Amino acid sequence: MSEHANKNSVLHHDLPFSYRLMKPANASRDCLFVLHGSGVDETTLVPLARRIAPRAVLVAARGRIRQEDGFRWFERITPTSFEQSSIRAETAAFAEFAVEAATRHQLDLSCSTFLGYSNGANLVSTLMLLHPGLVRQAALLRAMPVLDEAPATDLAGTRVLIIAGAADQTYGPFAPAMVMLLSARGAEIDARIVASGHEFGEADAAIARHWLAGPTPAG
Repeated sequence: MSEHANKNSVLHHDLPFSYRLMKPANASRDCLFVLHGSGVDETTLVPLARRIAPRAVLVAARGRIRQEDGFRWFERITPTSFEQSSIRAETAAFAEFAVEAATRHQLDLSCSTFLGYSNGANLVSTLMLLHPGLVRQAALLRAMPVLDEAPATDLAGTRVLIIAGAADQTYGPFAPAMVMLLSARGAEIDARIVASGHEFGEADAAIARHWLAGPTPAG
């Protein structure tokens, strides 16, 4: 487990995905569903999420696919190609998880943002495309399109932040394709590039914090 894990948080196993629920004392109505990158666990993105939204309730979920000493969200074939049946099965399971977690913990999905990094960001993108209406706001860090055949989903009313790393040689070249994919389906896109590689840092937190303070799209 990451040294950044909240000592007061408990790893819950009562839903399809294991997760930690973190609610600050002065919590707002906002909620962040936090999806980590590959080969790590649900605690690794928590410090970034806290910098982005200090008062939000966090639902830090753990991917179900084993990778080395950690986890990922769906099976991969190469670093940039992925098992399509795994994507669809795990995305469907996460859609069910998000609804059940919101119900169980009295969270408002209309006030929720899905924050994903790398493999987690890719899962958030498939969640928007395959289960429209669930995600109203999404922040995608170092994402790329992963569906071989993306449906013509209507994403009008969905607000998406996409942050790519200027020196990210693996995922960076795919960032324009992700922007085009989601914007062509009507999503409101804010696309940024930061001076980093595949890793995330304070520049991402600052951009996401400012973006999150903006207006939520009308339903």
